[in-house]
Amino acid sequence: MTNSLHETALTLFHAAIDRADPAAAVTRQLTKAPLPAPKGRRIVIAVGKAAVPMMRATLAALPEAPAAALVVTNPENRTDLPGTEVIAGAHPVPDQSSAAAGARVLDLLSDLAAEDEVLMLISGGGSALMVAPAAGLTLADKAEVNEVLLASGLEINRMNLIRQSLSQLKGGGLLRAAAPARVTALILSDVIGDDLRAIASGPTVAPLGSREDARALLQSEGLWEKLPEAVRTHLDTPDAPQATPEAQNILIGSNRFSLEAMQARAEEMGWEVAALIDDLTGDVAEAASRVIETAANAPKDRPVALLFGGETTVRLTGSGRGGRNQELALRIAQRAAELDGDWVFLSGGTDGRDGPTDAAGGLVTAETWGKIPDAEALLANNDSYAALKAADALVTVGGTGTNVADVQILLKQP
Repeated sequence: MTNSLHETALTLFHAAIDRADPAAAVTRQLTKAPLPAPKGRRIVIAVGKAAVPMMRATLAALPEAPAAALVVTNPENRTDLPGTEVIAGAHPVPDQSSAAAGARVLDLLSDLAAEDEVLMLISGGGSALMVAPAAGLTLADKAEVNEVLLASGLEINRMNLIRQSLSQLKGGGLLRAAAPARVTALILSDVIGDDLRAIASGPTVAPLGSREDARALLQSEGLWEKLPEAVRTHLDTPDAPQATPEAQNILIGSNRFSLEAMQARAEEMGWEVAALIDDLTGDVAEAASRVIETAANAPKDRPVALLFGGETTVRLTGSGRGGRNQELALRIAQRAAELDGDWVFLSGGTDGRDGPTDAAGGLVTAETWGKIPDAEALLANNDSYAALKAADALVTVGGTGTNVADVQILLKQP
């Protein structure tokens, strides 16, 4: 029966990936709600790791070619598209190519009129791929700030408050640059909770705060004196009064959407979905405990599916290879005795890549732990890839071309 559970878990995982397919998500939205033709020009700009398929689907769906089309994506995903300018920025650390991309975006937006329209296609990674330092700042200044922030332990929205205050495009800057043109954004979220201000640092939404707010935060955290002098001077200068124009922001794909797609597929296959949890975050060991606890509270007299989504973190104490999904699966395998009945557990990244490996994650059963030589030592060394490989428990699907974080599936029956 475990083989059947194994196949079902993989089917549900692929349902999650399919729902997050960038081209399908764009096509679905533009078929359901076609965009009216603007009275003036239409500019289409796609930014992020999924920019190429999002642009390709958009060009196929629009009744006429736009006045200009620009793709900004990472080098690995760069592909030429007819009638489209394609720029490869840098990720995760921006460089001069990212600055060139930001300058090109600002150039395209510089002379728009009220009758014109900008269609933005936004996916994860856009924050680093497209940068435009505020006046008086250099890319080196922003890189130095980024190093300070990454070492600070600040959570992502507090870091984004500071980043937005140093940018011409983040935190609604793109809207201000495009004004008075109308802006519509189709957004594929890689952020748990789908806070639009955090996706690509929110180019089409209002900022998280002001320069004064950013300065106060940096001072309260003891980071102010660590910043370049030009950055401190910029943040000491009050914001010029400037409202953020309105935009139509449409979420077309997210972790939650993929969870719901898994639920629908599971129910089609006759499974009762006893839990749907969309915030499996934090330390991977704590996440494993939450999965075990959820299973303990699930019905035991009939088959059930428990579905999770989120993005965990791994505390690195060793030198092994792996990723958060592989380690979560390995930790569930370690605690197999706490799960009743016949079961399988899958944890996988929707982008098909988990850490610096070729695996998306792992799929484990009650027998997995016993198949791994020196399992405890491998787990202690964060070597989840080698451990799961020894048990033939890796999930490998290749790059999927999308990313809406991670999903987990626990199928169990009496």
